[in-house]
Order: sequence, then C-alpha cells, then structure tokens
Amino acid sequence: MLDDGRVVFVETFQGRLSGWDRTHGVQQHTDVGGGPNAAAVGSDGRIYITQNGGIVGPWRSPRPQPPSIQRISAAGHVETLATRAGSRTLSAPNDLAFGPDGCLYFTDPGGEYAPGSQPDPGYICALRPDGSCEVLAETGRAYPNGIVVEPDGSIVWVESYTRTVRRLRANSAVENVCVLPEASVPDGLAISYDGDLYITATRATGIDIIGNDGTYKGFIPLDGIPTNCAFDGEVLYVTDGGGLGLSGQVELTGQLWAIKLADTRGMPLHRGQIG
Repeated sequence: MLDDGRVVFVETFQGRLSGWDRTHGVQQHTDVGGGPNAAAVGSDGRIYITQNGGIVGPWRSPRPQPPSIQRISAAGHVETLATRAGSRTLSAPNDLAFGPDGCLYFTDPGGEYAPGSQPDPGYICALRPDGSCEVLAETGRAYPNGIVVEPDGSIVWVESYTRTVRRLRANSAVENVCVLPEASVPDGLAISYDGDLYITATRATGIDIIGNDGTYKGFIPLDGIPTNCAFDGEVLYVTDGGGLGLSGQVELTGQLWAIKLADTRGMPLHRGQIG
C-alpha cells in the first residue's frame, strides 16, 4: 500500500508493476520486463521487487532479465540492487519482506516451479541496508515461497513442495511450525496483529489460517487461484495470478480481491531502505 492509498502489485506474465485504487482502477506503474514476482514498499517510498528473470513453468518472458532484487522510484526508474547472495548467483527470487532491522529478506527457490519434478535447492537470503546480500539458510529441495518477518525479527516462510511452514529464529535455529493439509499448496502469506499466518493455498483455492504455534485455525474459500496476500488494517488484499493452461499458454485472468475481516487486522508492515 502506497502512502497515496494505491495498492501496488506485480503482474508477472505482463512483466510490470501495477497499481489500483477505487477512482482509477488498475493502471501500469512501471514496465520492468522479465518476471516480477512480488513487491514491498520501502521507507524511502520506493518499491522493491523480486525479479525471477522471466520463467514460470513452460512460460518464457519475451523480455528476460537477470534474476535479481530490483528497486523502482516514484518516477518509474528501475535499479538492480542484487544479483548474488554471497558467492551464489540468484536463481529466481520469489517473495520479499522487510524486517524490523531494516533488512530485506527474500526467498530464492532455486529455479522454476514444476510440480512432480525434482526441485533445485532453495535459499533464504537477506539484503542488508548497506547493500550487502547473503544466504541465511538453505531449505533443501522444498521450493521456499512466501515470506514474512515477525515483530521479534523471526523469519517465517512457506515451502510449496513440502507444504511446510518454517521459522528462522534470531539465534539461527530453524524450526518447523506446521505442515499444511494435503489439499494445500502454499504460495504467499501475511501476518495478523495477533501473530496468525494467512497463507494462500493455490490448489485448495483459498486462505489457510495458522496460529503462531502451528495450530490450524480455519480456511477462507475463494473462487480462483490465490497467489499472495497482504493486510491493510482490517482488509486483506489477495492476488489471483491467473495461470498457465494445459497448452502452456498464459491465461490472463488475474484478479485482485479485498476481503474485509471483522475480527482481526494486519500487523503493520516493516519498512526499510537499501543503500
């Protein structure tokens, strides 16, 4: 959510960052090429995105870009901040979130999502305010996807292949929070003020709600393929990324939902800036 009230989101198959408000509807913000995967607003007012390079399953972008973390100014200037984490070249950065320490944490699943195949090893990475980037944890062949940072600085992510929710503590200990139902293939997630995790389940077409301790609390059914979500107060915004048909052709049928939740609100997002 931008300070002017617009909701910004990526359109992967269009290679662009877009914005929505009730007055103007959906409008393009910036053409970035490749395959932008997720967006986060920094304390500098600029928008940080994960750039997967332009590969999703059989889809290939007509304008590929190096897999990277990019930053977009208010004027639409695109700047590449990182293409490596330590000695490792980024493969396909997926989701990102600022922490209370100002670091930008992101997942790099290690390649394209292809159910039934043997995935590459995935990684949890940190891009620090000074511009340095490092690998914090290796997840194995699990496809780490959505990521959030809790108030105490713990990093939580979901793994699409294993359906596992995991947490990295400040002491570098990694723990399993829970394993989601078999019907779920987790993609993105958001965190509420009371610590509950709202996780988009693409196969189950809805939102799984998980307590901080891993307790399963409920499910919000949706008519589509929810890919990510983010809170703005009591409203949960959910993206539907469309998908790929059996022919491998892109189905440009994405949607943006706004779900008013009567009994909860989102944890305010952390913000930071790089460099």
